Amino acid sequence: MPKPQQPRNRKNMNPKCPIQPATAGTAMPEPRRRAAGALGLALLLALAGCVTQRPEEPRPAEVRARIVRLMPAGIADREGWATDIYAAFAAQDISPSAGNLCAVLAVTEQESTFQVDPAVPGLARIARKEIDRRAAQSHIPEFLLRAALGLDSSNGKTYSERLGAVRTEKELSAIFEDFIGMVPLGRQLFGSLNPVHTGGPMQVSIAFAESRARDYPYPPEGSIRHEVFSRRGGLYFGIAHLLGYPANYERPLYRFADFNAGWYASRNAAFQNAVSRASGIPLELDGDLIRHGSFAPGATELAVRSLGRKLDMGNSAIRHALERGDRLDFEDTELYERVFALAERIERQPLPRAVLPGIKLQSPKITRDLTTAWFAKRVDERHRRCMARATGGKGK
Repeated sequence: MPKPQQPRNRKNMNPKCPIQPATAGTAMPEPRRRAAGALGLALLLALAGCVTQRPEEPRPAEVRARIVRLMPAGIADREGWATDIYAAFAAQDISPSAGNLCAVLAVTEQESTFQVDPAVPGLARIARKEIDRRAAQSHIPEFLLRAALGLDSSNGKTYSERLGAVRTEKELSAIFEDFIGMVPLGRQLFGSLNPVHTGGPMQVSIAFAESRARDYPYPPEGSIRHEVFSRRGGLYFGIAHLLGYPANYERPLYRFADFNAGWYASRNAAFQNAVSRASGIPLELDGDLIRHGSFAPGATELAVRSLGRKLDMGNSAIRHALERGDRLDFEDTELYERVFALAERIERQPLPRAVLPGIKLQSPKITRDLTTAWFAKRVDERHRRCMARATGGKGK
């Protein structure tokens, strides 16, 4: 059976407004013509309403109910989680689409299984090892360190006792804050830098949260660091880090990798791959295009410089373009376009614009050989399952 013919301007039609203009060129009597003119004016007004009509945004209660439905089974206080997730989306003007909601739920499940302050296995041992390492670096005698840890802390227990019972990063962060502020040796070991760098249900960077503190919609309880360890704060800053920047990725997989490795790391790893193909110089695909905080060129910049004559670009222009590697408009630079054009001409095939960064995850908490690619793929699997729930098991 032949397919029914589609109207030519289907893409400009609004299915909610099935009103169509009369076909031109058909003769009709004068009275009918006047009536048709009046009807035509009414139809034009109706069509104008259709053109300016915008789809209604879902009500907050509808979005929260959808989040509850999309969450994995067995999560406690589902409504509370949904409330804080919706508030973060609304405050940052992020679309609560199924894909975006599932992305947040997938990362949260992977990082904490929906625990506000998840327990870390062996954290007491990890914390003491870090203190011992810092003491050795600072040439602090062991007996002096033992004496400092044996002092009473602000809650009456010794620092050693508190460290021996620590289970979560929030508890550990509080111990270090106390240790740094109360014990002179604490400042010598850690200065003003608390060695706990991430926290909360999405394990977001505390430094990132502090850089976005001005837009935080809640009155902080204590400090932004403390807010990261709360559900509302951990979700707000985690969602900002995951979805708060524009990217041209065709798959959410690469945004998940960026969540772990830094904004645009997947895009930049693809650029490094193109540079390596064009120059013949092996590069570590880590997404870092320059040495931040230094004017000395790193491996990627040196490899690009080797292509300077073929790219018709000098070292200064190359450096200026690479410094835009943490922005979307790096893709609009002549360097980006010329490197890919050169590499694809050499390879005689298109090259990917996103590549999973080849970064080994390093942290005192990590006891296995894990990578950014491993993390991104695990989150992507969870995202697919969530999207299946969103579509009733039909599609992705």
